[in-house]
Amino acid sequence: MSRSLTADVVIVGGGTAGCSAALHLRQRGASVVLLEARLCGSQASGVNYGGVRRQGRAYAELPLAARSRRLWDRLPELIGHDGEFVVSGHLKLARDEAGMAELERWARGARDYGVEAELLGRNAVRARYPWLGDVVAGASLVADDGQANPRLVAPYFARAARRAGADIRENTKVVAAARDAGGFRVGTDTGVTVRAGTLINVAGAWGHEIAALFGEHAPEELISPNMCVSEPLPYFVEHNLGVAGGSIYLRQIARGNVIFGGGRGAGDRATWLSRPAPGATIASLAEVLEAVPRLKAARLIRTWTGLEGNMPDEIPVIGPSRTTPGLVHAFGFSGHGFQLGPGMGAILAELALDGRTDVDLRPFAIDRFATDIAREATSG
Repeated sequence: MSRSLTADVVIVGGGTAGCSAALHLRQRGASVVLLEARLCGSQASGVNYGGVRRQGRAYAELPLAARSRRLWDRLPELIGHDGEFVVSGHLKLARDEAGMAELERWARGARDYGVEAELLGRNAVRARYPWLGDVVAGASLVADDGQANPRLVAPYFARAARRAGADIRENTKVVAAARDAGGFRVGTDTGVTVRAGTLINVAGAWGHEIAALFGEHAPEELISPNMCVSEPLPYFVEHNLGVAGGSIYLRQIARGNVIFGGGRGAGDRATWLSRPAPGATIASLAEVLEAVPRLKAARLIRTWTGLEGNMPDEIPVIGPSRTTPGLVHAFGFSGHGFQLGPGMGAILAELALDGRTDVDLRPFAIDRFATDIAREATSG
């Protein structure tokens, strides 16, 4: 049986950003319907590594990360749970002089955005962290970064939004969306149709598909970051670890399990299925053991991946539509959107209700790819 709902804002996507947006909209009195094709937090927001870091981000993202970082401290009052967020610090390792130079360059620029990174040479990093391997040539520490449990954060934002009065509909896939004189009309596979004055597109790896319904194109690719977790071990890795130039990342949680990742698994948008890749697991494990030899005897107990949208420049699409008034985008977080989620929701609520926010979103505009797309169309 078909049913029609009316709201001030309809949100497509139930990740952390979407659920946070629903909560912030309700806090300002706006009526909200959120549509999620599976369960809230079931894709990128819930299956990622769990890093809550500013270190290493593109400078354009740092104001977003700062806005979100303040909300991470307030999770208990916002959503009734801390999401297992801890301020563990983020330690980024360099393997060689080139990696150390990269850390130094980033640290100089990050100061302009209020981020202080402590640089450690080879001797200093080995003295402070004797469990690191000989491959480590130096490091950078941002002490105020941290980590959290991605399986908890989006669902708790969803619960808080529901308590605040948001209508959150899981297992409800959007199959059509259009805008007419009366606003947006969004159809679903459950027969529910939502009418709203504003549409927020936070559909993750499917965000470009929603944008395309309104004549906007973004070259969003699919990635499936490959991750693993060990059995519980005596606790010794106090920081969230990364490596200059990418490749591996690693953290240890209070109960002793070591979570690490590297490489890519396989995923399919059409079926919503993903699976880790044994080859990526083995390759990343070899790098982990070079960096942290103490893990040599650890046993893996699980590997996993999920579906994530990735942009060519590895920064997301965020901001108002260029074709359709009332449409706001936030997708393509390229494997590092977890930290941004809480603050992203607050920013989306401001864009939806005020038409503006205090964060500069120009670097994230959807039309930044227009020239490349036009060139491809011409060459084709």
